[in-house]
Amino acid sequence: MPNPCLAGVADLALPALGSMSQRLSNSYPLPMLLSLRIENFALIDHLELEFGAGLHVLTGETGAGKSIILDAIDAALGGKVTGRAVRTGEDRALIEATFQVDKALKSLFESEQIELLDGELAVCTREIVANAGGQRNRSRLNGVLVNKQQMEGLRDRLVEITAQGQTVQLGQPGLQRDWLDSYGGTALLKQRSLVSEAFSSYQQAAQALEKRRQSEQQRLQQLDLFEYQLRELNAANLSEPDELEQLEQERKRLSHSVELQQQSYQAYQTLYQNESGEDACADLLGKAESLLTDMSRYDDQIQPILEMVTSALALVEEAGQQINAYGDDLETDPQRLDEVESRIVELKQICRKYGPNLSDAIALQQSLQAQLEELTGAGQSIEELEQMTANRKEKLIEACEKLTQLRQKTATDLETRLVAELKPLAMEKVQFQVGITPISPNSSGSDRITYLFSPNPGEPLQPLTEIASGGEMSRFLLALQACFSQVESAGTLVFDEIDVGVSGRVAQAIAEKLHQLGRHHQVLCVTHQPIVAAMADHHFHVDKQVVELGNGHKKNGTKDSSELRTVVRVQPLDSEQRRQELAQLASGQVGSTENTTTEAAAFAFAESLLAQAESLRQNSSNGKTVGNGNVADES
Repeated sequence: MPNPCLAGVADLALPALGSMSQRLSNSYPLPMLLSLRIENFALIDHLELEFGAGLHVLTGETGAGKSIILDAIDAALGGKVTGRAVRTGEDRALIEATFQVDKALKSLFESEQIELLDGELAVCTREIVANAGGQRNRSRLNGVLVNKQQMEGLRDRLVEITAQGQTVQLGQPGLQRDWLDSYGGTALLKQRSLVSEAFSSYQQAAQALEKRRQSEQQRLQQLDLFEYQLRELNAANLSEPDELEQLEQERKRLSHSVELQQQSYQAYQTLYQNESGEDACADLLGKAESLLTDMSRYDDQIQPILEMVTSALALVEEAGQQINAYGDDLETDPQRLDEVESRIVELKQICRKYGPNLSDAIALQQSLQAQLEELTGAGQSIEELEQMTANRKEKLIEACEKLTQLRQKTATDLETRLVAELKPLAMEKVQFQVGITPISPNSSGSDRITYLFSPNPGEPLQPLTEIASGGEMSRFLLALQACFSQVESAGTLVFDEIDVGVSGRVAQAIAEKLHQLGRHHQVLCVTHQPIVAAMADHHFHVDKQVVELGNGHKKNGTKDSSELRTVVRVQPLDSEQRRQELAQLASGQVGSTENTTTEAAAFAFAESLLAQAESLRQNSSNGKTVGNGNVADES
C-alpha cells in the first residue's frame, strides 16, 4: 500500500530540476557564512563544510546530530556551550567559522582595529579546553583575542538562529516587546535607551528620597551626635598635627628657664670671656693662631693648620655671642607656662576621646564635616528631594510617551507585514494585532506588548500562545523572521526544524517562504520535510557512524568495546543522492525489498518535488512568485 504522505501530491509535479549543486550568486549585500571547521565538538571528531548562497538544508534521522552543526555555528560566535561540549576522550575542541563581511561590518572591524583577511573575510574561532575544574573558553577574531561582548555584538550582525524552543518563548511578553522594538529600528531603540536612562535617573532620586524618609529619626540622632562632636573639635581650634609635641617642648623650656640662663652664662664664659681670670676657649685659640702664624713664615706646611685654627676661632666666637644672646632672651613667664600647660591638657583630652593622636582627631573632624553634609543631603531638604524626584518622573513619563508613539507606529507596520507573510503560509484568513496596554513606567517603557492572534474568521483576537497550534506557531515564527529580513537583519538565517508539526500544503508554503528568504539571505535549515528539503540550493545529509579508533587490541578474540566510537558525519548530496534522500524522507523505506510499490511511489514523489522546486526557481528568476501553488506576477 502506498505511503499516505504521498497521496494527493501528483499535481505538484513540474518541469525537471537542474543541478542542485549549482550555487547562487555570491554577490550578497549581506554577510555570508563561507565555511565551518569543527574539531572534537560533541560527537564530531573532525568536520569541514563549505557553504554558498541560497537555501541550505540538513536532513537525517532524528538524533543524527543535525542540531550539533547549528550549535557549533552558535558557539563560534560566542554562544553558550554545555559542559560536555568537548568530545569524550579529548581535552580540546575547536570551532572555526569563516564569514564574508559587508561594508557595514568592515567599518566595525576598522573601529576595533582588527584587520580583515583578504580585505573581506572574518574568521571567528572558539577554543574550548576541558580541565578538572570544568572548561575554559577563548574566542578569537582573525587571530585577535576578543571578549564575549565583542563577539556577541558581531554575532547579531552575522547570524540569526531560530531554534525549536523559540515557539515557547513567543509567549513571553518581554520577548514580544523586544522583537517589536528591534523591528522598529534605530529610532525606536534609541528612544528606548533614553527611557532606560530616564528611569535610572528617576530611580536614583526616588531611592535617595525614600532613604531620607525611612532613616529620618536615625538621621536626626546621628546629626545631634555628629554636631556635638564637631562643635567640640572645632572649639579646640585644631590645625597642626604636631602642635602637642611643640607645646611639650615649650613647657620644658619655660619650666627650666632659670637653669637655662645660668648654664648659658657659664657656657659663654667658657667659650668667650672668662671672668675668673682663666683663659677662655677663644683666648686659647687666639694664642694658638698667633703661634701658627709665626711658624708659617718659615714653613708653608703650617698654613692648612693655621686656617683650621682660624676657622675654629671664628666659630667659637660666634657660638659665644649666640649663647650670650640666648641667655639674655630667656626670662621666666609663669603666665605663658600656665597657658601652655592648659592647652596641653585640652589637647590630650581631645586625643583620648577622638585620637589616639592629634592627627587622628583632625581627620575625624574632617570626616564628621563630610558626614554632616551627607546627612543633610548636601544642602537638600526632603522637600527638595521630592521636587527633584517629581521632575525626573515627569521626564520619564515624557520619554515613555514618545516610545509608546513609536511602538504604535511600528506595530501598525508589523501587523501589515506579518499578515502579508502569513497568508502565503496557508493562513489566508489570519488576523494579527500588537496589543499595547499601559503599565507603570520601567526601564523598557510603560507598555505591555501582547501579540494577539486569530487564525479563523469570526474568532476573537486572543494571546498568541493561548490559541495557536504548534504548526501555527512555527509559521508565525517564520513569518516574523521574514519581516525582520526586510528591515535590518543578519546575513545568515538559521532555522532548526521550523517546519515541525506541519505537513502537506502548509509544508509546501513553508518551503516556498524559505526559498524566498534564500534569494536575499543565506539560509540554513534543519528539516524532516521532503518538500522543504527539495527546495534547497545545497543539501547535506547528517548521520551517526560507529568507527574503530584503530589503536586497540583484542581480548579473547573479541574487539574491545572501547575501540568503537560514535561520530557525526556530514555529506553534501549530488542530484541522485538527493533523489534517494527525499524518497527516504517521504516513505522511510527506501532500500527495502519488502515493498517495492511504496519505494517506487517514494521516488516518484521525490522527482515531483525536485521538479516543482526547479519551476519555482525559474519563476523567481523571471520576476514571478509562487504562493499556494499559484504563479503570479510579483507586481
